[in-house]
Amino acid sequence: MNNTSDLTNDSSTLLLGLKVTSRNSSYVIPGLYDLSTEDTNWVLTSSFIIFTMQTGFGMLESGCVSLKNEVNIMMKNVIDIVLGGFTYWLFGYGMSYGRGPLSNSFIGIGDFLLDPPVNDPLMGQIFAAFLFQLSFATTATTIVSGAMAERCNFKAYCLFSFLNTIIYCIPSGWVWGEHGFLNQLGAVDIAGSGPVHLIGGTAAFASAYMLGPRIGRYSDGYDPLPLGNPVNACMGLFVLWWGWLAFNSGSTYGVSGAKWQYAARAAVMTMMGSFGGGIISCGYSLWRLNGRMDIMDLINGILGSLVSITAGCFLYRAWEALVIGSIGALLCVSTMPLFDRLHVDDPVGASSVHGVCGVWGVIAVGLFADNPIPLDTTNGRSGLFKGGDWYLLAIQTLSAFCLTCWGIGSTLLLLYFVNKIVPIRMDANEELLGADLMEHRIRHSQIGLSRAISALAPIKIDLNKIAGVQPIGLNPGHEKSLAQLRAADDKLQQWQIYLNQTERRSGLRRKSVRTIFRRNSKTIHITERNETNAFKDSYRGKNNDSSTSTPSRFTEPDSSFVWLD
Repeated sequence: MNNTSDLTNDSSTLLLGLKVTSRNSSYVIPGLYDLSTEDTNWVLTSSFIIFTMQTGFGMLESGCVSLKNEVNIMMKNVIDIVLGGFTYWLFGYGMSYGRGPLSNSFIGIGDFLLDPPVNDPLMGQIFAAFLFQLSFATTATTIVSGAMAERCNFKAYCLFSFLNTIIYCIPSGWVWGEHGFLNQLGAVDIAGSGPVHLIGGTAAFASAYMLGPRIGRYSDGYDPLPLGNPVNACMGLFVLWWGWLAFNSGSTYGVSGAKWQYAARAAVMTMMGSFGGGIISCGYSLWRLNGRMDIMDLINGILGSLVSITAGCFLYRAWEALVIGSIGALLCVSTMPLFDRLHVDDPVGASSVHGVCGVWGVIAVGLFADNPIPLDTTNGRSGLFKGGDWYLLAIQTLSAFCLTCWGIGSTLLLLYFVNKIVPIRMDANEELLGADLMEHRIRHSQIGLSRAISALAPIKIDLNKIAGVQPIGLNPGHEKSLAQLRAADDKLQQWQIYLNQTERRSGLRRKSVRTIFRRNSKTIHITERNETNAFKDSYRGKNNDSSTSTPSRFTEPDSSFVWLD
């Protein structure tokens, strides 16, 4: 056969999902790269939308923290993509899906620094698969940032974000990689309740525990602190809601064959789960607060239901999605106060939303899952409530247990290592002043910063570095110009008083008077072109008593003086 027919045969084999080695490719073709043209378009489009979830996380987290830390939390979300994305390309993707000879059931090895050449017939599929998995990896990393908010050293967080790829990539390979031991046992997780949310939630719990509470967090009890910007928090919910549709329906990994039907089912079941979660969280909040609605109960209840539905998003019926979402929301809103009583200070509730609900989402598959014929998602198995045996439930429970232990243990170990290099906790005085000012030189004018500085002044803290930082929202050049205009006005008033006193003593009438003042190396020319009586009418007002020694302020400066810079 010639090369053309060989390539055609390779492509045909690819569409059948078989593992073969292309004569023109150095890659073994696994199911990960089993993508037709339309599948690739679907995967790429879903990846683009999933990346907008970073905006949602940033808005939600910045809305939950105090104003003096809102820029800092947004910067952390940027760092999660930049550093976390770089290390995912560097070694993370290979640890999840590497197919080198040293790969084993614990970790993949190979495909590091991914960059297939242009003559590789799988180049498009490889890049599409990488981008899709990259969007999941950055999402898992950014979950942790909210739990560490308002007291984490920014430099330490950058190092943590750089290395946090390891925490996500190894367990994602267990569940989704063909080498992974959970995958080989038959674990099912369509869109990441376990590898993304449970890993992110347990890492958030470990981070909040190791950092300790914010200063004064529990001095007045366990009630939540006021939100910095509730509108931002709500907007973040909507953006995450939008991104979740791509997160779940995009995880059919294509629309060819029967995949498009299950993609549609995944989108609808995602919404049904959030409806159930929203209803339950509303009822819980109204009951808890005697008829009032708490914004974080509603937001986190809906997010918890979305996490719960993610693992089996196209394996459920509508009523089952409602039940799963409702249980997830109830678990979320009821465990948030529990963590606070344990003094685990999680400002955004990530431990409950992603951790607790991630466990429930993984286990729910073993109870409610359909066998999605003709797809082999569940390997022909059904959930316990659908006539299946106990095997799937047991595997899902084992998966939740393994992921929880890994998420907590690996995060504590990583933070211990980071803390040896850079202290992970902010200095207490810097925490009081806020990370926006101390880390990014952004000064908010509405947060009582002057009071904080005056309180810290007797303490040995270097305030010289921040003394000249201008408040945001102001143009320093304009403010300086206005100050100079006010100074010119003051000089004019002094000259006016002197002129009036001179008039009364001498009785002279001046045709024109010109005087020059200097202030701060600026020359200010003030010219009076009118007669004395006209001057009085213009500057003091016609109804003013000419015998008064202190005239009123002028009203028409533009016609009476010229200020030169």
